[in-house]
Amino acid sequence: MSQINTVRGPIDSAELGRTYMHEHVFVLTPDVQQNYPDEWGSEDERVADAVTKLRALAGQGVRTIVDPTVVGLGRYIPRIQRVAEQLPELNIVAATGLYTYDDVPFFFHYRGPALDAIVGAEVPDPMVDMFVKDIEVGIADTGVRAGLLKCAIDHQGLTPGVERVMRAVAKAHRRTGVPITVHTHPGSEAGLHVRRVMCDEEGVRPDRIVLGHSGDSTDVEHLTSLAEAGFVLGMDRFGINLETTFEARADTLVEMCRRGFAGQMVLSQDASCYIDWIDPNLMAALPQWHYLHIENDVLPYVRERGVTEKMITEMLVEVPRRYFENVDTY
Repeated sequence: MSQINTVRGPIDSAELGRTYMHEHVFVLTPDVQQNYPDEWGSEDERVADAVTKLRALAGQGVRTIVDPTVVGLGRYIPRIQRVAEQLPELNIVAATGLYTYDDVPFFFHYRGPALDAIVGAEVPDPMVDMFVKDIEVGIADTGVRAGLLKCAIDHQGLTPGVERVMRAVAKAHRRTGVPITVHTHPGSEAGLHVRRVMCDEEGVRPDRIVLGHSGDSTDVEHLTSLAEAGFVLGMDRFGINLETTFEARADTLVEMCRRGFAGQMVLSQDASCYIDWIDPNLMAALPQWHYLHIENDVLPYVRERGVTEKMITEMLVEVPRRYFENVDTY
């Protein structure tokens, strides 16, 4: 058993229980929210709404959510602390890292490796120390320590900025041992870039990495190859059915279970209490995109098609526990 950092403090891995491995509380654009606060409205009402929605999730037996909201997604831990304090029945694991599909933020343009050519020597990346501080000391002055690392690669591919963040996350992992989740784009086989950079070149074990959004793909041969390489597959966007269907997502999960990979998959919905990236009118086109969809709709569907209770427990309890427990020593 291992100690895992949550927003309310460390817990033993045995206390994780049923875990959704990719759920946000808030996804925001801070510059917009700070300058146009009418869009956000009442802070107290937003927090109360989050507590109500997450309490309903806990009422379904979910004990832990992993919230991979990092810089680039509007992470603000004091707000998450207010939510967590009112939900003793639910653990929230916070993340550190940086979310970009292409370039790094301007803050990093003339810091770290960006200066190598100017000074004629290798300059350490300040991101690494920033991420390590979040894990070992705490995020800002909140006292909340991050429990995992997060980066992203989408259809734009392995741009210099994406690669820089990916390597910084890998280095922070090697210093701290906390696991990694990567937003990926399986349609362009982005997981192969993760394998080369993070595993082959930076030395991260594949079983310490969740390849997020693997369930966006129905290419079970590609998913099988990633599972056989040792990665954990994030089947974690149930309810987002604009470019696919409920059945396509669920049938892919069924097939991967049939192939024997229940022990290498985790489930989630990538939902949030509020996300300002999407016009509220568009949310009406996503009626299943909420915290309760897996229990209400996905699990009954896959049970009818041969996914056993043992497999469900593996994906929701055993795989998350192993993911956090298998701490490496480098």
